[in-house]
Amino acid sequence: MHDYVIGVDYGSDSVRALLVNAKDGSVLAGCVHNYQRWGQGRYCDPANSRFRQHPLDYIEGLEAVVKGVLDGKNNAFVRAINFDTTGSTVCAVDADGVPLALHPEFADDPDAMFHLWKDHTAIEEAARITEAAKKAPVDYTMYEGGTYSSEWFWSKILHMLRVNEKVRHAARGFVEHCDWMSFLLTGNTDYRSMLRSRCAAGHKAMWHESWGGLPPEEFFRSVDPLLAGVRTNLYRHTSTADTVAGTISPQWAQRLQLTTGVRIGIGAFDAHMGAVGAGIAPGQLVKVFGTSTCDIIVARQCDHCVRGICGQVDGSVLPGMIGLEAGQAAFGDIYAWFKRLLSYSAPLDLPALERDAAKVPVGAHNVMALDWHNGRRTPDANTALTGALFGLNLGSDAPTIYRALVESTVFGARRIAERFAEEAVPVEEVIAIGGISRKSPFVMQMSADVLRMPIKVVASDQACALGAAMFAAVNGGIYSDLADAVAAMNSGYDKTYLPRPEVSAQYDLNYKRYLALGAMWEKESTANVR
Repeated sequence: MHDYVIGVDYGSDSVRALLVNAKDGSVLAGCVHNYQRWGQGRYCDPANSRFRQHPLDYIEGLEAVVKGVLDGKNNAFVRAINFDTTGSTVCAVDADGVPLALHPEFADDPDAMFHLWKDHTAIEEAARITEAAKKAPVDYTMYEGGTYSSEWFWSKILHMLRVNEKVRHAARGFVEHCDWMSFLLTGNTDYRSMLRSRCAAGHKAMWHESWGGLPPEEFFRSVDPLLAGVRTNLYRHTSTADTVAGTISPQWAQRLQLTTGVRIGIGAFDAHMGAVGAGIAPGQLVKVFGTSTCDIIVARQCDHCVRGICGQVDGSVLPGMIGLEAGQAAFGDIYAWFKRLLSYSAPLDLPALERDAAKVPVGAHNVMALDWHNGRRTPDANTALTGALFGLNLGSDAPTIYRALVESTVFGARRIAERFAEEAVPVEEVIAIGGISRKSPFVMQMSADVLRMPIKVVASDQACALGAAMFAAVNGGIYSDLADAVAAMNSGYDKTYLPRPEVSAQYDLNYKRYLALGAMWEKESTANVR
């Protein structure tokens, strides 16, 4: 008798699935599907920070990857499925929990689609929520770093309601992508009974048990009258990812070529499940090196509110521990932007550019950059900030500029680690997952040098999907608790980058310049906004 589980990881550009033998963690098959509409650039407007995804991309991708990993396998052995998604990725739904974009009249309306995590169209709304929270009897952003972000749940909802009257009148509720996937596969059509992820609600929706779940109705009315009544159509309770949402519906069992009885778990965000897939433990900072970064750390207890991060939530990563999240709004996206810039008239070989950039000695030039091309997520969220380059001259070439951009992203990572340390949340070692951690020795070695810590790279190239599979193994009854699943199924590490003291000292000098330039640029940007 075999016990198989499936972990499904919805990323920014594609969805991935792993079929895993839960008994020993061996990966039996993997499959990746790129979103068709997203790949065509539809419904997005990067110049105005609008990034929307059609729910059909998610549905088609799910069918493709699940069928892909099951090809040639005995589907009767599959016990459970768990999901992770990007977040906060929010969509308006009808009374049955169906995304509005799945209705013909909204099929091409970007406001009726999922607003991807990096959609920053709600900057004004986020500022209003932060302002209202500071005036309220309780600061409902206190467990989310003290500043509400345009990337998060309520700011995106308010923006939808403000800019699109048709969506405003049709919407009967709002969902996170990770919640909707479990709801969809269980065949539930009762929107009010949808189980909600503790991870998503706590980190992005100001949910906290101490004030009875979501902030009270009067708070949302103080933010904007358009939010009146929205809370009543949402939720009071949340669930951790080691909770079963239900069993797969007959319809979806047939569509995915699975047997009935497969258990569907509660979803969570990709970075948090990726941290589980990496085998996170207290003192370890798990960094997801991707288009952006997410930094996850867990603590057995945290008796104060950590400033300027993306939330601290009981059970958002490991049951019984506080999960703390930080991150950078752009990381690999900045490298991709520079590649597009240089590729205007001809293709560019990015690995070759990295090799040339690695030859530029540390401190051999005065070119510096700020990594705020998509705003700053942490520390201290400010999505209105922009990236910048300093110190250019007629001799500044592509490898030098690229090196400065990479340095800026790694300096941003160091600032996050320092904030945790300042807030008495110790970081003892760094664990790396994500595409960049496996593809770019240049970036990873620089990260070890700048952070002055060894960086261990997880062997699995799909740590987020593996983490989802670990939760599925618990929800499928194969393991009684998550710790046993992690112990049996983790992939270990396949590479460690050690800091080089001889170059770390020079990076320290550049880091001081980065902080000074950042302070100046932020002050200038704030003055311009005013």
